[in-house]
Amino acid sequence: MSIPPQVGRYRVARPVGAGAFATVWLAYDDELQAPVAVKVLAENWSQRADIRARFRQEARFMRQVDSDHLVRVLDIGELPDGRPYLVMTYAGGGTLAERLADGPLPVPEALRIAADIARAVAVLHDKGVLHRDLKPSNVLFDTPAAGGRVLVADLGLAKALAHASGFTLVAGTPGYMAPEQLVPGGALDARADVYAIGALTHHMVTGLPPGQAAETAARVPAAVERVVRRALQRDPARRWPSAAAYARALEDLLTAQTAPARRSPQRARRALTTVGAAATTLVLAGSSAASATPPGWTRVRDVTGTVSVAVPDDWARQLRDGGWKPGVIGLPGAHDPGLVVGPDLTAWSTANSPTPGVFVGVSRTRTTATVPPTLTGHNRCIRAADRTITVGSLSGSVRRWTRCARTTTSFSETILTAANSTLDVYVQVRQSGGADRTDEILRTLRVRGSTPAS
Repeated sequence: MSIPPQVGRYRVARPVGAGAFATVWLAYDDELQAPVAVKVLAENWSQRADIRARFRQEARFMRQVDSDHLVRVLDIGELPDGRPYLVMTYAGGGTLAERLADGPLPVPEALRIAADIARAVAVLHDKGVLHRDLKPSNVLFDTPAAGGRVLVADLGLAKALAHASGFTLVAGTPGYMAPEQLVPGGALDARADVYAIGALTHHMVTGLPPGQAAETAARVPAAVERVVRRALQRDPARRWPSAAAYARALEDLLTAQTAPARRSPQRARRALTTVGAAATTLVLAGSSAASATPPGWTRVRDVTGTVSVAVPDDWARQLRDGGWKPGVIGLPGAHDPGLVVGPDLTAWSTANSPTPGVFVGVSRTRTTATVPPTLTGHNRCIRAADRTITVGSLSGSVRRWTRCARTTTSFSETILTAANSTLDVYVQVRQSGGADRTDEILRTLRVRGSTPAS
């Protein structure tokens, strides 16, 4: 695409980027002695009234918001041939896509960038604007001399949140689009952008977009993976509720990643485990000493913050925290808080898999059953002797199966109850090897929100 050497008072230097609808040129404002970016609508689209309207709408959206992490529109006009253009902030530090060409970023750097993106998008949402097309090429960096700020750009597909339902066309970039964006006419809200920021975070810390897993993908800390995985939930209701909430979670992780010397290990661990959930008084848990997180273990919690448990660090790779249906094992309740955590949850539902993990589920209504059916078939295991266990005010009977499928895989199951509560807690532990860590895990269990039994 050609462009005159002078656009208004802006002296054009060279092209710096091109997309399906427009080309961006580096230009100079000689009056103010500053570089600017001039975005010119492509000639083949400039005759389309709907595309021209979207181009101008982008300018209006960008003028409505005010954030140090959003590209600003400085001017708008038309070339002599009628093509509209925008004059915008120039970001001389390149794009996130260019940085990712060399592989994953250091985790602290990725968390900082992701948090800045989330904060910028939160400003858009506060102004009633949905971005809809967050991707690496739309994340820019200011020059190092200006602090290397993150700048979110390209609101060409942005839409007012008030009108973000009933789209007739699918719009966005594969790999970063929320699942609901793939459904023409589907309702969208701010959580669609939360998914996209989660996808960008995933790409930064692993080197690959979601859905492109490979053995060469970088391993990331379990706490980081849990926060990002929540942003990438297919069900919008299970994601972080807002870009601002996701930003806070990322910032808490960044604090824990970058300031270990200023905090004791216990304090650092506590910061990781309370990400995304308000600190609350925990009940049904036993003493603080009994429920503490052991060294080398990670604490996880369900999405409501009702139940949490600690597991060895190498088990804390994947987490499903959206609850469970107690009826599957004969307990009352349709859908209650619960979680399952392990290094590979795709193998969790496979009977006798050696993959370790822990399932914890709460039933809010006191059961009359003494021993419910087992959650998973153990017909190829050897039944060990049952034993009773007490953890603070909780008590129950542990049932254990060993040598499943003639391997070292074992299962433990128990229901824990308390005399002054209507809650029952079901726990299943799968592990391999000769050691039995069931009691260690049960001693870390914490449950809140109990109601005195009537």
